[in-house]
Amino acid sequence: MLAKIGSRRGNRYHGRTPPTRRPVIVTVRMQTSKGTIVLELDADKAPETVANFLEYARSGFYDGTIFHRVIPGFMVQGGGFEPGMSQKATREPIRNEADNGLRNETGTIAMARTSDPHSATAQFFINVTDNAFLNHTSPSGQGWGYCVFGKVVEGLDVLKEIEKVPTTSRAGHQDVPQDDVLIEKVTVEE
Repeated sequence: MLAKIGSRRGNRYHGRTPPTRRPVIVTVRMQTSKGTIVLELDADKAPETVANFLEYARSGFYDGTIFHRVIPGFMVQGGGFEPGMSQKATREPIRNEADNGLRNETGTIAMARTSDPHSATAQFFINVTDNAFLNHTSPSGQGWGYCVFGKVVEGLDVLKEIEKVPTTSRAGHQDVPQDDVLIEKVTVEE
């Protein structure tokens, strides 16, 4: 009898369902030369990645950069080069959080990186199709995958316009838009 009373006192909800915690979603508006893309970033599932992206966004780092890699049926990548393919200096890389359960599906935003799974800095890409082969499968080698940290909630039509631009090779890079596709301004909606 005493054990029952003691356990009842320990449960402050007294048989009721505890309130669920609302996910932490941050809205970001990306004004491009092709139109506006609105993103929702998932700070619950990718806290370090979202914090990193927001720090770059709030500092104005992305303003005036370009989508420097566009591959139809795959993705559009930006956030690291200015017009003329001038690469911007970045902060230290962040830990890969690709094991967060978010998938590289159409309209999701993920961090670009080198072959080192923990090398992402400022560059990101937006998937224009489902890219399951980029998902996390294991914490080793190719299994690390690419960290998804949000999704497009407005502007998929803009994304499709960017995907259609003609590309070329420039400054040692392939799939570079012939005419710059600017990221004019990235604004965090506080």
